[in-house]
Amino acid sequence: MIQRLSCSMLVAFSLILTGCTLPRGAALQSEIVKGSEDEGADFAVHVVTKDLLPKYKKWPRTGNVKRYKWLGKTRGPIGRVILPGDTVSISVWDNDANSLLTSGEQKVAQLQAVRVSTKGSIFLPYVGPVKISGLTESAAREKLQDALGSVSPSAQVQLSAEAGNRHSVDVVSGVNQPGSFPLEERDMTVLGALSLGGGAKEGFTNPQIRLLRGNTTYAVSLDKLLKTPSLDSTLRSGDKIVVAEDESYFLSLGATGKEELITFPNDHVTALDAVTLMGGVSDTRANIKGILILREYSPRAVRADGLNGPTNQRVVFTMDLSSADGLFSAGQFYVNPKDVIYATESPINSVRTVLGLVGSVFGVANVASSSSD
Repeated sequence: MIQRLSCSMLVAFSLILTGCTLPRGAALQSEIVKGSEDEGADFAVHVVTKDLLPKYKKWPRTGNVKRYKWLGKTRGPIGRVILPGDTVSISVWDNDANSLLTSGEQKVAQLQAVRVSTKGSIFLPYVGPVKISGLTESAAREKLQDALGSVSPSAQVQLSAEAGNRHSVDVVSGVNQPGSFPLEERDMTVLGALSLGGGAKEGFTNPQIRLLRGNTTYAVSLDKLLKTPSLDSTLRSGDKIVVAEDESYFLSLGATGKEELITFPNDHVTALDAVTLMGGVSDTRANIKGILILREYSPRAVRADGLNGPTNQRVVFTMDLSSADGLFSAGQFYVNPKDVIYATESPINSVRTVLGLVGSVFGVANVASSSSD
């Protein structure tokens, strides 16, 4: 009996000694940050607190995700603006019996529809070329009427214009009904073009609006565009619009609800948002005092003083979600694209595992002892 009990205790003691090698779902915080204070360490550890947040916000953004500028809204002209390639229809009313444009009982002359030339002008009978490009329909009508005044002072002009095929915007992809849409109104905006295209497709996470104008690309998130009317840019002829899913993501690992790439649902994601998107952390496994964000900076971002940049390229940010300061700070610390968010394993779990195994061993020993008795 004593011999069997001694044997059981020896087995239990062996398990305790080898507890650090027990299989786990995630590493301990101490294992990851080990060696950060050694001379020549190739990474640094920084605690996320309220006092240190202002310093971290000065550090460059990482992730190598290209960020584009966006155009503010510029008010387009009221009414239609005539451009080269548009088709203009003109009617001339004249009561003068000696009118060159009308005859007899005919009081109105319907001129043949004419396309505005590349120079922006049209040919007006008895007058010659008249430049109307860049004018609204109303202003063009007045200019043509003034031009006809030398030929027929009583003439009155009626004008309408139709946008040419070359004066349109293309909604290329990411919408329900892509296509080319004429600029019937020169004050058409990005959201107006998206509505003509049937709106953005469902299923995109944080859809991004990209406006291609000439050789320049501008971009903004649809969410930001909807919330900020002043960003609803006026379109120009030849503009192209593409709706695409946000390329920004972070990686969730460790004792979390998800181990996967997670796309940014908004332009900005805080560490607290990220923990929620990860499905939280495991109640039984995770160390809420050891939530880590692993980030790699460009060599150009490294600064010796650590004020406007990190002292090392590789940085591990640590957060303690068991304290008020840690929670509030995590809610103000922004995750960068391609960050790795790691929920470390609680060291208590190893002890629980060992104790469970020890209990199992003693249970087996007791059963064996009872059977032999």
